[in-house]
Amino acid sequence: MLVEQSPARQVEAVPLLAVAADPVRWRLLAVLADQGTHCVCELQPVAGVAPNVLSYHLKVLREAGLVTAAKRGRWVDYSLVADAPARLAAALPTAGTGPDRPGASGS
Repeated sequence: MLVEQSPARQVEAVPLLAVAADPVRWRLLAVLADQGTHCVCELQPVAGVAPNVLSYHLKVLREAGLVTAAKRGRWVDYSLVADAPARLAAALPTAGTGPDRPGASGS
């Protein structure tokens, strides 16, 4: 049984998942989650897009609150926000744990 999300939760979840679902942004999130902070110059080969397009994708991730940016001289370092994995996981619909489901209490 799929647990229905409230309309208010859907309003927040759907745009967040849409941001992460883009293939370029997904690759960026994966690298930052796996390897930590990276300079924008190190993210260029990961993204596989022109620098101006990379800037756009990083802006979308910043505006969604999934990454942060810190200037270091003329470079900018990007990091995954600490709660980004939890927010993305919480945005996903979840299966119920009714009495006939594994992990249900009383079994």
